[in-house]
Amino acid sequence: MKVVLKLPRISMNMQEGTIVAWRVTPGTAFKAGDVLYEVETEKVTSEVTAPCNGVLIEILAEAGTDLEVGDPVCRIEQRG
Repeated sequence: MKVVLKLPRISMNMQEGTIVAWRVTPGTAFKAGDVLYEVETEKVTSEVTAPCNGVLIEILAEAGTDLEVGDPVCRIEQRG
């Protein structure tokens, strides 16, 4: 199933974040818990992990992009 992952709320006060770096590239398979990308919020950089097993199909927010919580970040194919 194809799914769009959105920028999660990492802290209670988080309103927006900046994608710092991608750890996977389109076409790369990953497992639940693998780091997909890094996001900077309020001067703290956090790793965002995969919620499931899958394959990265498309990056919707390149490194350096400012996003609000809930904005689309990437498109994945979920795998068992």
